[in-house]
Amino acid sequence: MPTVLHVKGYRFFFFSLEGKEPPHIHVEQAERYAKLWLAPVSIARAKGFRNNELTEILQIVQNN
Repeated sequence: MPTVLHVKGYRFFFFSLEGKEPPHIHVEQAERYAKLWLAPVSIARAKGFRNNELTEILQIVQNN
């Protein structure tokens, strides 16, 4: 799972063999996890993040 970005303690990464899913990115920080679709940028699922953290993560993905 290659890491593509480290920002504000979040690690953004992907898995290379995830079948036929739409383009997406995974994010983790400590025991928290989220998966975001890239087009359009939106949350596919999340566990442990607060709403304000998810908003921040969405902004990071949109800007990068």
